[in-house]
Amino acid sequence: MREPDWIPIPLPVDETLDGYRLDRFIHARIPRLSRTAIQRFIAGGQVRRPSGPLLRASTRVHAGEVVTLMRPAPKEPPVPLRYDVLHQDDALMVVDKPAGLPVHPSASYHRHTLTAVMRTRLGADHGWQMAHRLDRETSGVMVFGRKGASSGVLKRAFAAREVEKRYLAIVHGTVCDSIDIDAPLASDPASEVRVKMGVVPLVAGGAVAQTRVVPLRTATFRGEPVTLVSLRPRTGRQHQLRIHLAHIGHGIVGDKLYGLDERWFIEVVEDRLPMADLDAHLGLPRQALHAASLAIDHPATGERVCFEAAWPPMLADIVPLPRDQSSVT
Repeated sequence: MREPDWIPIPLPVDETLDGYRLDRFIHARIPRLSRTAIQRFIAGGQVRRPSGPLLRASTRVHAGEVVTLMRPAPKEPPVPLRYDVLHQDDALMVVDKPAGLPVHPSASYHRHTLTAVMRTRLGADHGWQMAHRLDRETSGVMVFGRKGASSGVLKRAFAAREVEKRYLAIVHGTVCDSIDIDAPLASDPASEVRVKMGVVPLVAGGAVAQTRVVPLRTATFRGEPVTLVSLRPRTGRQHQLRIHLAHIGHGIVGDKLYGLDERWFIEVVEDRLPMADLDAHLGLPRQALHAASLAIDHPATGERVCFEAAWPPMLADIVPLPRDQSSVT
């Protein structure tokens, strides 16, 4: 029988957990693990220091050290294991990420991620660090800088809102006029989904979130009206565009979390509904959201540079991109 591949999960010990028993430390770091599972990991030699396995739950951990939990690599869903380079120089790399490719490892994805594909393609010590991120099902422009150098410059530019981002999306319904959405966001207190955000008033802890929506053209999808819109986020909150569009009654086509009742999403997460069934219900295996262009000051020269990612064919089949978008703001 083939031995499983192992995924190392490093667990640094900070001052607040200094002196904890090993089993209590792991539970504090990964609360979703049951105590029975933790005991099983320890007994199986899956919890280690650099010197070797830690086989006693009563072993004490100390601030500054790193304990590593080894878990079998899950069978990962298939994803497009590629990306296109739009620009690369000594300080800046810009890629076009395909829809379906996660950026970072998660419970479901480890080797099938953009970071893993980059390591395979460029080598483990390639030195590029992303300045921002896109959701797994969002395609388009992503920017990288050199770790310890231009990466910090780029991240500060994003934090200071000095980056001009433009997205394209296909949304349900007919959007007739431009709309400026000003709806603060925070974790959705009414949702059973931990990662779900929602519109929350500023006085209740919401963070300012603003988006400009401009309709480009209309079409039909599965017999219902849809609109291709241009989006200018003026802030960069998690899931901002998806939430704002759903908030005004024009959810993004194919959005599995904000485009329909969240019970569908929970059914998939809890393995009671195949993902293919949800895709069939939505009519699209991805959300129709694309990071179309990005303008930023070059981290080395200071020159304003702009990069564009082509409108994906799957989305163009639903609504072709207008030829002239020069008037879109």
